[in-house]
Amino acid sequence: MSNNATSIIEGSSLKIVPVTVVFPGTFDPITNGHRDLIERAAKMFKFVIIAVAENKRKSPFFSLEERVNMAKNVLSYLNNIEVSGFNNLLMDFASLKQAKAIIRGLRVVSDFEYEFQLANMNRRLNAEIETLFLTPSEQYSFISSSLVKEIAALGGDVSSFVHETVADSLKMRFKV
Repeated sequence: MSNNATSIIEGSSLKIVPVTVVFPGTFDPITNGHRDLIERAAKMFKFVIIAVAENKRKSPFFSLEERVNMAKNVLSYLNNIEVSGFNNLLMDFASLKQAKAIIRGLRVVSDFEYEFQLANMNRRLNAEIETLFLTPSEQYSFISSSLVKEIAALGGDVSSFVHETVADSLKMRFKV
């Protein structure tokens, strides 16, 4: 493998790619699956922007401000990330932040079709920004924000799926 600065793997050591990437999502709420993907992206790229989408179309359970604050709290130990809310086109946001790539998570095969369509549309909107896919670690592959909220609403224990501050926020919101 070449010794060029954009090489990710050289020998057996992981090299940091010197670019900024955006990891977008609704994060309603942020889960351990999200955290796993963000940690791994932070090991590979110089700077990772966690872009929390306002996404009123999805009628989020938590407000944008609450979701941004939860993500900041959960990810506070990472020094090469920024958490930012946004309410415009993702590709406009990424361009404004001078990102070179969008990172998307794929939990299951059924996610691929939607993500592939999204990646192609984003490429049409801005061909200068690539989309890269990461899969979560096996122990997180089944976790989704929707399932976490459903379990919490029914009084179930979500502590193994989310950070304790998120679990506490869910308990307070559902009054369980």
